[in-house]
Amino acid sequence: MSELPVVVVGAGPAGLSAAAHLVERGEQVLVLEAGDRAGAAVSQWNHVRLFSRWSELVDPAAERLLAATGWPRPDGDLYPTGAEWADLYLTPLAGALGDRVRFGARVVGVARRGRDRVVDAGREDEPLTVHLQNGERITARAVIDASGTWGSPNPLGGDGLPAAGEKAASAQISYRVPDLATERARYAGKRIAVAGSGHSALTALVALADLAEQEPDTKIMWLLRRGAVGNVFGGGEADQLPARGALGLRAKKAAEAGHIETVTGFRTAAVDRGDDGTLTLESFDGHRVEGIDEVVVLTGFRPDLSWLSEIRLDLDPVLQAPAKLAPLIDPNVHSCGTVYPHGENELRHPEPGVYLVGMKSYGRAPTFLALTGYEQVRSVVAAIAGDHESAGRVELVLPETGVCGGAGVFDVPEEQKNTGGCCGGAPETVDVSRAVR
Repeated sequence: MSELPVVVVGAGPAGLSAAAHLVERGEQVLVLEAGDRAGAAVSQWNHVRLFSRWSELVDPAAERLLAATGWPRPDGDLYPTGAEWADLYLTPLAGALGDRVRFGARVVGVARRGRDRVVDAGREDEPLTVHLQNGERITARAVIDASGTWGSPNPLGGDGLPAAGEKAASAQISYRVPDLATERARYAGKRIAVAGSGHSALTALVALADLAEQEPDTKIMWLLRRGAVGNVFGGGEADQLPARGALGLRAKKAAEAGHIETVTGFRTAAVDRGDDGTLTLESFDGHRVEGIDEVVVLTGFRPDLSWLSEIRLDLDPVLQAPAKLAPLIDPNVHSCGTVYPHGENELRHPEPGVYLVGMKSYGRAPTFLALTGYEQVRSVVAAIAGDHESAGRVELVLPETGVCGGAGVFDVPEEQKNTGGCCGGAPETVDVSRAVR
């Protein structure tokens, strides 16, 4: 199989990084990207600024490949937007890889050649077959799935499934951080519900609060599934990612200024569209939020595993992440310690030569950093190339999460919460009322 290519699915940061490492090791590689450009998913949140600086967003192997093209490296201390990351780094990197990258190539299935997932006999002696939407079949030595999770946002429904009426009201529901440069008219002067407690939700709240300053008729309802605001604003000045800490402080300030009404313990069960065109959201315990014009759902993402149904994967039943990796990233128990260094060993599956890397490797867990993905693919590519010493030599120190409570999904008793530690003291809780009408 040594003459067959390694197929990388996805031309985003992790996928192109994997390709750069494979090229550096003299391996054949083919990157298949469903979109029409490098970083197609990144370009869809082009207006959002990253928490990481340029120095943390460029893979070393990719930089070495780009250096030969005369690529001007951005200032390492600056924080790019999604558009800048895609335009100034990912697009040139895809260009440097040349015809190894194919756009408009959507993968719809991967299988062991001539063997479905039940068959044991001769399985390891057969290559993998990658099925494309256009009917093409590509024989591969290994498959690195770096397709991410952007195309599979979690629904508004508080039980992980779409709320009753959610699909019918889709014209008034968005699952992305609003781009107010192009969508201002959609949100200005409207009553907006924002669902979610992560960094995307905080980003949306800050942007919409700024809009409310300029358009006083704009009203923002923040729907939190947890029972209290608690540590949702993060570590503030103690966060080792300063831009992320600053975001939390800005969101906290916006909430204190009265631009945001907060509803806690609200897990949406149903969405009803009234005769006046506004939406009513109802929680599982019967509380209602009425008169909503627009809903912004930022409750995280999940991996699309449907096209890997014939591949033998060892996934955690909760997070849908590789079983060995899941305990290291579980938001139910993970506090503000760093992610334990991990690589090929934690990402390995029973199906030889198949790896999930990048954001998809985290399953439903949040807070993924580009540095994590770059180290993952370095280790995975080393293993594919037969350099097991390098694959096992994983060294990575990540910035601490900036959230000191752990239990990021549901509440835990106060005595079980971590109120100090690596992120400093717990942030002050904002006094908010249950603003339901």
